[in-house]
Order: sequence, then structure tokens, then C-alpha cells
Amino acid sequence: MFRLYGALIGLSLIWGLSFVFMKWLLPSAGIWGIVFFRCLAGAIILLPFLWWKRRKVKEKLPWKALIVVGIFNCGLAWGLISLSETEINSTTASILNATTPIWTGLIGFILFSYRLTGRQWIGILIGFFGILVLMNFQFGQIFGKGFVGIGTMLVACICYGLAGQLTKRFLSEVSVLTITTFTLLTGAIIGLIGMLITEPFKLDLLIHPLPILAIVGLGCFGSGLGQLIYFYINKNGGPELAATVTYLIPASAMVWGYLLLGETITPNVVIGLLIIFTGVYLSSRKSKGKTPHVTLVSNKQN
Repeated sequence: MFRLYGALIGLSLIWGLSFVFMKWLLPSAGIWGIVFFRCLAGAIILLPFLWWKRRKVKEKLPWKALIVVGIFNCGLAWGLISLSETEINSTTASILNATTPIWTGLIGFILFSYRLTGRQWIGILIGFFGILVLMNFQFGQIFGKGFVGIGTMLVACICYGLAGQLTKRFLSEVSVLTITTFTLLTGAIIGLIGMLITEPFKLDLLIHPLPILAIVGLGCFGSGLGQLIYFYINKNGGPELAATVTYLIPASAMVWGYLLLGETITPNVVIGLLIIFTGVYLSSRKSKGKTPHVTLVSNKQN
């Protein structure tokens, strides 16, 4: 059990640091360059494992579902998170990222007719109230001119939620290694297209220690090693234990942001964080009854 909790803490530190890495990489790689490099680096780490287990991979893969999940889970979500970090700090981004289970449940209810319990609805409402506290009740940050930042971060979480529901519905028979590798490759293509349409990365700024460290951290550790640690916890400790990383990532990102970026931890950030955690806990908690309902899944890639 000590190994499992050690792995859980290590995973929260890796994924919490991802938000700092994105800050470091933005000036040289740009929004879509971040998506391209982190997806490509992560896929490179996982491809040898996939090749080693290639005989266990089914001949006919649900390519359409893999591509769609890759677009939402890696391409669009990570692009929107990078865009958000041009306006908000890494601490705020990580806290908003923790609302993913709430959006997952709402999407399951709206698109797939899953039932939500009364407790889950209360948790969702509390989570939304926490978002309002976090943004100091400035509604314009979501719907007005300041949409880029908090608004785009929430859209990224919606993309995560949709990808999670699609994975559960259409990719349940596909191995996690196959899903992760091919969704990362899809994300890399999305990032490349984004760079070609907008602007390419700045090579003269990219070949410096900090951006290179950010690429390795985001891709190899965050997208590659992080996934393996997550599924190790999921397999040996259960999905409930693995899902608790959702609660640890914002705290980890808050510490990293303070130490490495000098970000200020304001009272409304702490209060908003606690309220959102309460909402996520209530909305994710399984019912003891037999009535079927949707189980909200946590974000597995940050």
C-alpha cells in the first residue's frame, strides 16, 4: 500500500508540474506547438511498449472512436489549456481542471441519458459556485471579453468530459496502452495542423534548457510516464484510489506555481479550491443503492 500512495503522490507532482511546464513553453512553442511537442514526446515513449505488445492488439481497431477521442482529449483540450494559460496563472488553471468530473457527469446526463442522483446534482451546483468564487463573481470572465482564460479552461474540461464518456462507451474493449498511444498521435497531428494555420514554433527560443525541459516534462513524464503510473494505481489500488489524484493535482500545481513562477495564492483561490473539491467529491461519490447512475470519471491527462 505504501508503494501505491507513493505512486499517487508522485503522479500528482508530475501532473501538477505540467501547468508550469506549459507556462515555460508558451513563448517558444506557442499554443499549438505545446500540443504537438507534448503529444509527440508522449507517443514516442509509449510506442516501444505498444510494439512489444503488438500481438495482443486486435486487428480491427475502432479508428473513428480513437480519432475522435484523440481530438477532444489531447488536441482540443490541451490547445485550450495552453490558450488559457496566456491569460490565467497555472494555479487557477489546475483548479478549474479539477472540475472535469462534474462536466463528465453532465455530459453523460445530457448526451447518453445517464441518471444523476440528488447528491450528484448538489455536488455539481456546489462545484459551479466554487468556480464563481474562484473568479471573484466576475461573470464577464466566462461570457464577456475575458472569455480566453477561465472560459477556455472550462471548455477544455468539457472536452475532457466528452472524451471520457466516449472512451467508456466506444473504447471499453481497447487496451489503455493502445488508446493512450493513438490518441497522443492524433493530438500531435492536431497540434501540427494548428501550427501550420497559426504560427510555427520559434526554433531559436526552443533550443534552450528551459523549453527542452518543459517538452520532456510534458511529453515523456506527463503524457508518457504519468499515464503508466496512473494505470498502475488503477490496476493495483482500484479506480477510486486513482481518481483521488484529481484532488491532489491543484494543491501540487499551487505549490509549484508559487515556487517556480512566483504566483500569488489569494484567499479566493483557496476558498474556491475547497468549494470545488467539495462539489467534485459529492458529484463523484458512488451511490450505495441499486439505482443505476453515471459514475463521474476524473481527468487522466493534464
